Amino acid sequence: MARRTDSPVPPSDAAPDLPARLEPATELVRHGDLLGARVDGLSGAVDAAHSRLTESVVAALSADRLDLTGAVLTDVRLVEPRATEIVARDGQWRSVEIVGGRIGTLDLLRADLDGVLLRDVRIDYLSLPSARIADLRCTGCVIGTMDLPDAEVRRAAFRDTRVDEVDTRGLRATDLDLRGLEALSYTEPAALRGATMSEAQLLTHAASFARALGIRVLDGNPA
Repeated sequence: MARRTDSPVPPSDAAPDLPARLEPATELVRHGDLLGARVDGLSGAVDAAHSRLTESVVAALSADRLDLTGAVLTDVRLVEPRATEIVARDGQWRSVEIVGGRIGTLDLLRADLDGVLLRDVRIDYLSLPSARIADLRCTGCVIGTMDLPDAEVRRAAFRDTRVDEVDTRGLRATDLDLRGLEALSYTEPAALRGATMSEAQLLTHAASFARALGIRVLDGNPA
């Protein structure tokens, strides 16, 4: 079979593989290990740092802070989370969905993400510095600021998603499809080398892209 040369290569579908029946659980704890569970109604400050959550659902979360620092999430779905802050620095996420809800800050500094879907969720601040990201899909999301300094992205796509500001300083990206992303500004347009955009998007950002290339844009004729 001939090797596929189309670009961009779309993210792989990686829906969580969940069992037909989930055991009810009432808490997430630091260094905990849950398998095949449904966790409902978490609230307040939840410390689940360095825990392991597998083939599970977290629903009706209403927390001031959910600490998932260093946690490993595999085949997990978060349904309608409402949190001021979710901290998942240095975590590992495999086949994870966040569906609906509102998150103030989603902190994924240095996280390793493989097969993540964000759908119909509002995030004020999505922090991804130095993260390793593969097969990311964002659909129907509203994001205030998306920080990607020094992140490595392989196969990411956006659909019906809006972002105010995208910080792309030091971004390294392969198969990054931005055609479904309505962004107001990109901090470092040069870091988008190799990304895919629509002609309309290019026209919208033409002035800032020109400035990044050292081109002065002036109206009128020369004197």
